[in-house]
Amino acid sequence: MIYITFFVSVFGCFAQNDSLRNPYFKSYNDKITASIYYLDTSNSFQIASDAQEPKTFLNLIPNRREQIGFNLNYKIIDISVGFAPKFLSGNKGDSHSKHFNFNTRFYYKKWMQSFTFINQKGFYVSDDNVTAQLPKMRTTKIGGTTSYVFNDKFSFKTLISQNEWQTKSSGSFIPTFSFYYTNIDLNAPDTTPGDIYVFTLAPSYFYNFVISDRILIGAGVALGAGINDIDGDTSALYQADLNLKLAYNNDRFFGYASLNSISFSQDDKVDPRLNDNIATLKLSLGYRFDPPKEVKKVYDKVNDKIGL
Repeated sequence: MIYITFFVSVFGCFAQNDSLRNPYFKSYNDKITASIYYLDTSNSFQIASDAQEPKTFLNLIPNRREQIGFNLNYKIIDISVGFAPKFLSGNKGDSHSKHFNFNTRFYYKKWMQSFTFINQKGFYVSDDNVTAQLPKMRTTKIGGTTSYVFNDKFSFKTLISQNEWQTKSSGSFIPTFSFYYTNIDLNAPDTTPGDIYVFTLAPSYFYNFVISDRILIGAGVALGAGINDIDGDTSALYQADLNLKLAYNNDRFFGYASLNSISFSQDDKVDPRLNDNIATLKLSLGYRFDPPKEVKKVYDKVNDKIGL
C-alpha cells in the first residue's frame, strides 16, 4: 500500500511562540525536517472466553503491519509517503491485504488533541494450536484523545516528533479522555458487522529524562477505566498505555526509537470478551536544514493571506 498524507494543523501554530520562549524547550519550527522511518503498527484484537475448559484465547492479527517511508515537515505542513512491502516479515497474506494508518495531533496552549484513523483488511487467527487466514475480514477505527498538560516545563512534542527538543529534564501529570469507534466485519457467511464504542478516562504521567545535550529517554504510563459498548451491550472497560522513546539529537541530525501501546480490556465477567490493542514501533533517522528562500517566500506569502 502506498499512502500520501498532506495535513495542515491550524491549532499547532498557537504553541509555537511559547516553545520558542521556554528555556526547557528548543524549537526547530523554522527548519525543514526530512526523515526516513520504519514503522510497525497494527490494531489487533483478542477474543477470550471462560465458557469452556480450557479457556479460549483467539488473537486476530492484521496481515499488513510493517511500513517504510519518508517524511517531510515544515512549520505546520507535514507530508508522509510510505508503503508496506510484502518482503517485510510482519506483512503476511495476499496482495488484497491492506493497511492505512493516519495519526495527527493539535495543540492549543496546554491542551492536546489527537486523532486516529485505522483501516485494515486481511487478518489471520492465531492461538496455541491453530493459525488460519481471514482474508476478507476488515476493521475500521476512528477516534482520538483529549489531554491536558499541567507542567509548562514539559515538552510532549519531544516524545511524538523532532520539531522540539527537551533541554532540561521535566515531567508532567496528564489526564486523558479517549473515545474510539470501531467497526469489525468478518465478511463471512452467517456473520454481521459489529460496532464498538469506547469511552475512557486515564490519568497518566510522562517524563523526559535528559541524559546529555544530545540524548534523552522519554517515558509515560497511563491506567484508566471507562465504558465499552458492543452493539448495545455495555460493560466496564480498563485501559493501560505505555510510551517509551530513546532519542539522539543535534541541530542537524537526529534519530530515535519509540514504542507506544494502548490496550483496552473488558471486565472479566463479560463472556466472551473482545479486547483491543493498538501497538506502534517506530525507528527514524532525519536531517534538518534551512528552507530554500523561494519556499520560505511562498509559505510566508500564503501564511499572510490566510492568517495562520
